[in-house]
Amino acid sequence: MISLVQNELLKLMSKKKLIVITLIIAGLISLFTYAQYKEAERTMERFNTSDWRTTMELQIADTKNRLDSNRITSEEWRQQLEIRIQQQQYYLDHDINPLEPGAPTFVRRFLESAVHLLLPLLIMIIAADLVSSEYSLGTVKILLTRPIKRWKVLLSKYITLVLTVSLVLFIFGALSFLISGLVFGYQGWTAPVLMGFQTDAGMLNSANVTLLPQWQYILMAFGLAWFVTLIVGTLSFMLSVLIRSTAAGMGIMLACLISGTILSTMVSSWESSKYLFMVNLNLISYLNGSSPPIEGMSLLFSFSILLLWGLAAVVVSFTTFVRRDVY
Repeated sequence: MISLVQNELLKLMSKKKLIVITLIIAGLISLFTYAQYKEAERTMERFNTSDWRTTMELQIADTKNRLDSNRITSEEWRQQLEIRIQQQQYYLDHDINPLEPGAPTFVRRFLESAVHLLLPLLIMIIAADLVSSEYSLGTVKILLTRPIKRWKVLLSKYITLVLTVSLVLFIFGALSFLISGLVFGYQGWTAPVLMGFQTDAGMLNSANVTLLPQWQYILMAFGLAWFVTLIVGTLSFMLSVLIRSTAAGMGIMLACLISGTILSTMVSSWESSKYLFMVNLNLISYLNGSSPPIEGMSLLFSFSILLLWGLAAVVVSFTTFVRRDVY
C-alpha cells in the first residue's frame, strides 16, 4: 500500500497541480491582504479614529441607521444585521477587540471566508482527476492488470487525496500567516476570541459564549475546514470514478458549490434543502455565531449531514470501481 501511495503522489506531483494551487493561494492571499489594508485605511479616514471601541460604536450606529431607513427589504438580511449589532455590542460590553491587528486575525478571517467555496474548489481540481484521468489516458488497463486487488488501487488514490487535502490546508495556513504578517505583523496569537454565539428566532443567545485564545480558535477552525474540504474532495473523487470525463466531473461539482453559495442566502423557507451537502459547508460559521441558512441547523447537524454524504460517496466509489468492466 505504501508503494501504491508513493506512486500516486509521484503522478500527482508530475502534473504540477500542487504548484498551480500554491500560486493561486499566494496570489489570492496577497490580493486580500492588500484589500484588508486599504479597508483599514478607509475605516480610519471615515471615522477619523484608530480606537477600535470608537470605530465599533460608529459602525453600530451606522448599521442602525440603515435598518431605520427602510432601505433593506429582505427580512433575512435585516435579521443578520440585527444579530451583527448584538454581537458587536457584546464585544464592546466585554472590552474585547474582535479584529485584533496581526497575521493570526487575518488567517482566521480569510479561513472563515474560504471554507465554503475557495478551498473546496482547489481540492476539486485534484480530486476530480484522480481516477478519470486513468480512463482518459488509457492507463487504467495497465493499472488493473497488475496483481493487486482493485479496492487497494482505489484506496491508495483516496489516501493520496487525504494527504493532499492536509497539505493544501497547511500551505493555505502557512502562506496566509507569512504574507499577511509582512503588512499587519505576526502578533495576536493569544488575542481573545469569543465562541458559542447562537441565534434563536432572530435573536442572539450569548448564554453559552466562551472565551478562547485566538490560536486555539484557529486550530478548531482549521479542523472544521479540513473536514469540509475532505468531504468535497470525496464527492469529487466519486464523480471521478463514475464519470470518465474529468471536465464533466469538475463541471458538476463546480455547479454544486456555486449553487450552494446561492442557496445559503435563499433557502430559509425550503427546509428540505438543509439535507443538501452544499448548504452545510460553512461549519466555521457556527463558531463565530453567524445565523444558519435555515432556523434550527446546528454544528452537529451539519457535521452529521456532511459525514453521511462522505460515507455514501466512499461506498459508491469503491462499489463502482470494483465491479465496473474495463474496456
